[in-house]
Amino acid sequence: MPSLPRLQAIERILSRPPVPVEPSAELQELWARDVFSLDKMKSALPKAVFKSLQRTITEGGKLDTSVADVVAQAMKDWATSRGALYYAHVFYPLTNLTAEKHDGFISPQGDGKAITEFTGKLLVQGEPDGSSFPNGGIRSTFEARGYTAWDVTSPAWLMETPNGVTLCIPTVFVSWTGEALDKKTPLLRSNAAMNRQAQRLLRLLGEVEIAPVNSSCGAEQEYFLVDSALTALRPDLQLAGRTLFGAPPAKGQQFDDHYFGAIPERVQVFMQDVEQQLYKLGIPAKTRHNEVAPGQFEIAPFHEAANVATDHQQLIMTVLKATAKKHGFTCLLHEKPFAGVNGSGKHVNWSIGNATQGNLLDPGHTPHENLQFLLFCGAVIRGVHTFGPLMRAAIATASNDHRLGANEAPPAIISVYLGSQLEDVFSQIQSGKLEGSAQAALMSLGVDTLPELAKDPGDRNRTSPFAFTGNRFEFRAVGSGQSVAGPLVVLNTILADSIQWIVDQLEAQLNAGAPLEEAAFAVLKRTMDDHGAVVFGGDGYSEEWHRMAVEQRGLENLRTSADALPVLQRPAVRELFEHQGVLSAVELESRYEVYAEQYILAIEVEAKLVLRIARSQVYPAAIAYLERLSQAVRNQEALGLNPDRSLAQQVATLSQQLLEGCHDLERTMQHSSGDASAHLRHCADALLPRMLSIRGTVDGLEQLIDDALWPLPSYQEMLFMR
Repeated sequence: MPSLPRLQAIERILSRPPVPVEPSAELQELWARDVFSLDKMKSALPKAVFKSLQRTITEGGKLDTSVADVVAQAMKDWATSRGALYYAHVFYPLTNLTAEKHDGFISPQGDGKAITEFTGKLLVQGEPDGSSFPNGGIRSTFEARGYTAWDVTSPAWLMETPNGVTLCIPTVFVSWTGEALDKKTPLLRSNAAMNRQAQRLLRLLGEVEIAPVNSSCGAEQEYFLVDSALTALRPDLQLAGRTLFGAPPAKGQQFDDHYFGAIPERVQVFMQDVEQQLYKLGIPAKTRHNEVAPGQFEIAPFHEAANVATDHQQLIMTVLKATAKKHGFTCLLHEKPFAGVNGSGKHVNWSIGNATQGNLLDPGHTPHENLQFLLFCGAVIRGVHTFGPLMRAAIATASNDHRLGANEAPPAIISVYLGSQLEDVFSQIQSGKLEGSAQAALMSLGVDTLPELAKDPGDRNRTSPFAFTGNRFEFRAVGSGQSVAGPLVVLNTILADSIQWIVDQLEAQLNAGAPLEEAAFAVLKRTMDDHGAVVFGGDGYSEEWHRMAVEQRGLENLRTSADALPVLQRPAVRELFEHQGVLSAVELESRYEVYAEQYILAIEVEAKLVLRIARSQVYPAAIAYLERLSQAVRNQEALGLNPDRSLAQQVATLSQQLLEGCHDLERTMQHSSGDASAHLRHCADALLPRMLSIRGTVDGLEQLIDDALWPLPSYQEMLFMR
């Protein structure tokens, strides 16, 4: 009798030869080799053209379209010298994925020959089909025109594949009527809004020379690697990105032995391959390590300007998935691919600053004396308290719902952790008397040969969804498969709104004759009086905090996307985005419709997979095992023995429950759900509980049925086989 495909896959994995390790190239040889960087522009462009372009990139000035032809020619010459025959306008639709339209440099001539050609018009503007991307009702299906426009602030790059080289040009994506259909356009607008308000505050503080203020981002990317021979046998992993069934293994992560452990050889070779590709693309991959769950890993780049970091984050996800295939892995970016072990996040480290004043969220050694920091940090506190539900909506997806609130992820209640030093400073402000702040100290380790360590004035809190970590805030609730653009848009916009409020309050007091420091202290005190409830330094996982947050502090606990996404329709949120010029009412409503549809489609795809796998793979395995058990009972009876029928009864009972659960789920899927809001609730309240019930039945069967009959790769195999 031939063995199951699952067992054959395990044999192939065990007999696979070691992966050859290629020597790493020198960093200087690799760094930004495939990027049309400022350095390459400087050597390729006329001096006046380069200065004009540099001014646009570094100072945020208006793009001089007259230089486009010169830039396009230089960009084409560089790309074709590296083997590129095509260029692509790369954009980021409302799918969390990357989209590309490829066009050839080829231009046929009348004499039967062909040349390469790339004009400024082709560089600046493209026209992909705008009808097939999610738009939330902005465009009808028959209204197909959409435009891409060159984003000069993010560099072009070359994407090398076994099939050739393509020049990739970062762009925004808008409709024929001008509405944003992408994630980059609102990000650029939000950064501009934040810059306008930050410059107002800096001028009020006496600064004269003020460079453009930009937000920065460093996103820690967590992911799982599973052998592709096993994922090929899991329809749920292929189509949903997570396991819809799977009994827990005897050992999971409870020993904490995987976290920061020695990286498996095959995985390290994969990581080195990824990093070399990223270095060629100018992406500063800085950190790699094992994460908490078995089979889980992390890569983290150095901080960059938010727009560039967002483009680079999309590239990191693309490179991770493509390189995993080369090494016989599947890279899983789903937030919770395996129940019962840690899920994956994408912690967004966010700050703001410029070239003249530096990092505006750096408290310095004496934060109680740093008025600039206190005002900007106070603006963050106000923004998170006022629009915490919006931050929750920004990270609301069907996949992230499975992770939030678990033991490795922050709760769905949005709060701010400042650390003991800053929490004490802001508590003093609220009390009306600011006297000082705790200072860093040295820690002796009790061994003369070990150095004294510098001890930070405050600890870290891994249970907080939004934590201050020294000179930036870490938005820990962002999901691993998400674009970081959405969270950054929200953070920039709520900060712009809060800075504007602070400046308005300060100006009113200054106009009334109050000294600057006195006025600032009064505004900060009012900020803490009105918004200090959002500051929390304790255990975010505790039931006590959940009760306190909602009942005493008035914070919202939006547990599911069905609870969180309707926040986008609140009048205050609509006014926020319109007032700051980030999203129009139409654009905001379109995002609610798109994200609601994505949630609904994700749950419905999973429900279909549950039915298919349960009926076509699990139930036949259960019946086959029952037949074997029945034959064993007959054999024992023939020998005059008294057989134990309890195992057969358990399998038979669960098999019947499985069929009944599938019938119930199928009936529920056919139920009419009305508009988007009602459909969201139907998926969250009716479909998901029934899917979870079927999962319990299937996982029970997995622990009873003969392993040689079980069709699906198990958790033990997927998490531990490298």
